[in-house]
Amino acid sequence: MEFHLTKLRDVHLIQLEPARDDRGFFARTFCVEEFAAHGLETNFPQHSISFSARKGTLRGMHYQLEPHSEAKLVRCTQGVILDVIIDIRPDSPTYRCWQEFELSSANRRQLYIPKGFAHGFQTLSDDVEVNYLISTPYAPQLARGIRYDDPAFGISWPQPVTQVSEKDLRWPDFP
Repeated sequence: MEFHLTKLRDVHLIQLEPARDDRGFFARTFCVEEFAAHGLETNFPQHSISFSARKGTLRGMHYQLEPHSEAKLVRCTQGVILDVIIDIRPDSPTYRCWQEFELSSANRRQLYIPKGFAHGFQTLSDDVEVNYLISTPYAPQLARGIRYDDPAFGISWPQPVTQVSEKDLRWPDFP
């Protein structure tokens, strides 16, 4: 795996390194030793998957409060997404900054998102599947979010939003 720093502090874009032969390829998507060598979370007790049928579906921007703040390793295994993260750590030099990443089954990139970030994505194709490794079990009482169109951030989504949950539409403006 190749670990690439991004413009946001502590975030890594991870490129798989396939070993190819006439059958296809084999690649590691996670290795405790390599993640630890980069100072990244290595304990992921929750593995989740999301499926979105329609292009333009928006999920996010989600996070959890302490003590259930989550580090995530996100990979799109079918289709294409625009993944967006916002640094909401008040003590971070990249506080309130956001960055976008195209993740797809074709580019096989993974995004390591540390604790203290809001996370969401928009599907850029139909029939999208996204896998998550998550460092902390879901705690609904500590779940929070930022509206995808919150004026504090001005995120430019590339497609018209075709579907978004009612819950995600009701998040208040970010303070």
